[in-house]
Amino acid sequence: MTWKPNVTVSAVVEENGRFLLVEEEIRGRLQLNNPAGHLEEGESLVDAVIREVYEETARDFDPECISGLYLWRNSGSDKTFLRVNFFGHARNFNPAQPLDTGIVRSLWLTRDEIAAEMDRLRSPMVLRCVDDYLNGRRYPLDVLTHMPEGWD
Repeated sequence: MTWKPNVTVSAVVEENGRFLLVEEEIRGRLQLNNPAGHLEEGESLVDAVIREVYEETARDFDPECISGLYLWRNSGSDKTFLRVNFFGHARNFNPAQPLDTGIVRSLWLTRDEIAAEMDRLRSPMVLRCVDDYLNGRRYPLDVLTHMPEGWD
């Protein structure tokens, strides 16, 4: 069997000292996460994060930079995740847009409110992504190169 990490994207969106999170039901338990999800075949990382933020929060997302790359092994599921986290701004909330399966709602929390919910965070990456953003980690989007199929 070949080992492959799951490639995911996530977004940190900050507005007036609060961060956009999603509350999602995972195995019968409500957990908090950054808007995040898996990279789909043929999709660029930027396109993936724009899609995931919309599907999970019903908001358009404008990525501005990358705030980190994270490799994490979930000992509970024995899966490894490679996460690319973006910082950007959300706009145009569409209340008529149904949220992704399992997403209960989106909500805005301060960094301290997120830290107070450690037992409900989907992974340690949730708070780490927020902290890295707050600590000024910023990498330009042009560090990513999407080489679509057929590019030689």
